[in-house]
Amino acid sequence: MLDNLLTADPEVAARIEALDLEFNKFGVDPYGIDKNDLIRFVSAFAWFYRFYFKVDVYGIDHVPAQGRAILVGNHSGGVALDATMVMGSMLLDAEPPRLPHSMVDRFIHRFPGVSQFMSRTGQFTGNPDQAKRLLRAERLILAFPEGARGTAKLAKDADSLVEFGTGFMRLALETNSPIVPFGFVGGGEALPTVANLKRLGRLIGVPYVPVTKWGLLVPKPTRFQLLYGQPISFEGTGHERDEVVRAMVDQVKERIRDLIRQGRQLREKEISEDDLVL
Repeated sequence: MLDNLLTADPEVAARIEALDLEFNKFGVDPYGIDKNDLIRFVSAFAWFYRFYFKVDVYGIDHVPAQGRAILVGNHSGGVALDATMVMGSMLLDAEPPRLPHSMVDRFIHRFPGVSQFMSRTGQFTGNPDQAKRLLRAERLILAFPEGARGTAKLAKDADSLVEFGTGFMRLALETNSPIVPFGFVGGGEALPTVANLKRLGRLIGVPYVPVTKWGLLVPKPTRFQLLYGQPISFEGTGHERDEVVRAMVDQVKERIRDLIRQGRQLREKEISEDDLVL
């Protein structure tokens, strides 16, 4: 297994080569994404995505094969396993493969080497100007409107939704980008958080340190459900009144809530794939 983690997977390399990115002769695109680093990372991650975890993906055809779009979904508690599974589905399952650019929290960059790694694999700080540039370059953005509040959910609340920010909606309106809602289920079982140590988190520069049932921050092998819904488009300029934007956000939130509900029903075998309304 270790050899697999250290060696570039030929299938992964072919999929990275197929990305609609403008790599130069050194394998770097205009945003600093390094093709070789991406191949090495995804080759290692692919084993976890395919074998350690089992990811049941539904509705992936709803994600545009090309052009700008914003993937918007829920955090499932603990740490952002959901983001890595979405990234895996786009790179390893989608046809053609696409690279989603996560808008990550600023605290991530406080750790040595992390900032460079994140940017070289296409994951950037949640800066609105950067997000606009990426969308206008017809890229795919990944956003979690719950933010750190979402990852801080305890296991018992992992499939609930907390307050959504409105930034993603103003971004979609200003750039005329469709929103693809998704629901992610199973994170609370992979990493069942029972408490969050906020004081310790502040000492090391993070919002909190999650505590799991077994103490260690190591997820157990788990089957996840990831459901993509049909794209939703809204009309506007991005400068609408807060209450107008909030009403649009609530529409997206309710759609995500419904996708989570269906994901839970699939997980509990209450419905089959044929019963899904995506």
